[in-house]
Amino acid sequence: MWGLPYLFIRVAVEHIAPGPLVFLRTGLGALVLVPVAVSKGQLRPVLARWQWLLLFAVVEVIVPWLLLSDAERHLNSSLAGLLVAAVPLIGALIARFSRHGDRVSPTQLLGLLVGIGGVACLVGLDFGGLRVSALLEMGVVAIAYAVGPVILARTLSDLPSLGVIAAALSVSAIVYLPFAIVQPPDLSRASTITSVVVLGLVCTAAAFLLFFELIATIGPTRSTVITYVNPAVALALGVAVLNEPVTTGMIVGFPLILAGSVLGARGSRPPAQPEPFGESVGDQPAVTRT
Repeated sequence: MWGLPYLFIRVAVEHIAPGPLVFLRTGLGALVLVPVAVSKGQLRPVLARWQWLLLFAVVEVIVPWLLLSDAERHLNSSLAGLLVAAVPLIGALIARFSRHGDRVSPTQLLGLLVGIGGVACLVGLDFGGLRVSALLEMGVVAIAYAVGPVILARTLSDLPSLGVIAAALSVSAIVYLPFAIVQPPDLSRASTITSVVVLGLVCTAAAFLLFFELIATIGPTRSTVITYVNPAVALALGVAVLNEPVTTGMIVGFPLILAGSVLGARGSRPPAQPEPFGESVGDQPAVTRT
């Protein structure tokens, strides 16, 4: 699921500008989740902590989703997915230098370094055909994706997951509404409509709910290891569906990224977490403190 967005973003930005695309994606997700959150009484507690919610929305959605969409106008979807694999290393560095960061074992750190070595090979061997501005945008995306879970775990983890997601998507949609008004999205093609629907329902609403539960289970640092699995999906879809080329950098870097994924996910489980403070989402517990 987390490897799907790169393909559908690449298809959508052929006919929709990045700003309106982010509005459609967040707006559709909010349209589905907000009524459920309101009916369960899970939105009001989140609004009381609006400052942290706004910060989380900016770091996790508003900034990176715009930059990712813009970068994919110049990068293949498979390459974008591979570059996001830098997220776990950044998360590990944050944990290492944070007083309250969850611990990273030597084996996990080795895995993160091996994985980032694969990213370095990926970029270095293919650098001649890459646009620097797009690479810089992807760098900011990776940093934001690493910081977002930390903000969530430290400031919003005791709140209902569904309420946090619904509120964050609503704020993001409001921010990007002017973009959609100025540049109305072209939804005349079936492929574009399909991409928007999948991005909004599967890659946003459903994926966020699962990601919050993942953070509650294994902590914010280890949860970012999913970005080592993303490249497998992004690369396979990019080559199979969009006929994107398999480059030397991918051949050398991709195995290292997979090896880093295995090592990065190893190690002892984190300390037992406290019981959830927030209400549950269906049969799933709310995100716990980490």
